[in-house]
Amino acid sequence: MSTGAVAVVLGQTPNRFPGLDTIGTIFFILNLVLFVAITAVMITRFIMFPQKLSESLNHPIEGLFFGAAWVSISLILNGTQAYGVPNCGPWLVEALRVCFWMYCGAVMLVAIFQYYIFFQGERLQVKDAMPAWIFPMYPLLVVGPKAGALIQSQPQEAGYQMWAAAVMLQGLAWIVSIMIYAMYMQRLMTSELPSPPTRPGMYISVGPAGYTAAGLIVLGIRAPSVLPLNAFGISDIPDGQIVRALGILAGSFVIMFSVWFFFVSSVAIIAGIKDMTFTLNWWAFVFPNAGLTLAGIQLGSAYSSPGINGVCSALTLFLVTMWLITAAFHIKAIWQGTLL
Repeated sequence: MSTGAVAVVLGQTPNRFPGLDTIGTIFFILNLVLFVAITAVMITRFIMFPQKLSESLNHPIEGLFFGAAWVSISLILNGTQAYGVPNCGPWLVEALRVCFWMYCGAVMLVAIFQYYIFFQGERLQVKDAMPAWIFPMYPLLVVGPKAGALIQSQPQEAGYQMWAAAVMLQGLAWIVSIMIYAMYMQRLMTSELPSPPTRPGMYISVGPAGYTAAGLIVLGIRAPSVLPLNAFGISDIPDGQIVRALGILAGSFVIMFSVWFFFVSSVAIIAGIKDMTFTLNWWAFVFPNAGLTLAGIQLGSAYSSPGINGVCSALTLFLVTMWLITAAFHIKAIWQGTLL
């Protein structure tokens, strides 16, 4: 997720310079290699130990991360739009449209049945609530930004259909996320903070608001090009322009919630930094904050603001730096035997 997110951010970040597309392409190809390799290893695991598949999906912690695989697929599709479509024929545009609808159907099933598994078989305690409880819904949270990227190369009618689906699925994901946010806030107010090594996982709470804000703004920006002239029959003004203003306003309203969680999480991490050791939670330094960065990029584009664009360029540099640091610590941890 983190590698794919960096590739997507590099493809959209403002204040571009020669070679930036090459760096983004390297991250995109590396992400493909990692995804194929890790998927192959996991398939091998489940073939060798078939009972582990059911145990994994029903595990109260490991099972949550099934949604992460689908988020990775979404980011691959998003990256394919950024790095593949400009260099390929119209067949890729059609293929991405088919993949978009297949993805939406699959992740809707994931959101339904995985939460049902937890509702039916697990009794998780609110005092242990964590942002990862959102993970089965996370694949839907990234539908809006992905649709906003794909729509720009789609025919008008197909783009309109994708736009409408993205708005509805983004709304579902955001409302469920708000309910889980409430439980997480209750945990923070009534229980202890996570242990210092796992506190980077607090950044996961940045992602839902960030990706939702990014989705609302980019779908608003795309509305004039995909909505029919009088889609809702409410006025003589083109409906796309009305929706554009509403999308930008709604995204502006949501994005500060993501910023607030970013600073709360950062303060908690700094407070416990002396006791931090590497865990896989460190990858949350990158992926959730990429959602905030994408939201900022869309906001800067909507407002034509050099200041916001400058902040987004700094956040992009932060993401790449944290990816390199986390990757180095990850490799070191495997080499020293403290992981796996």
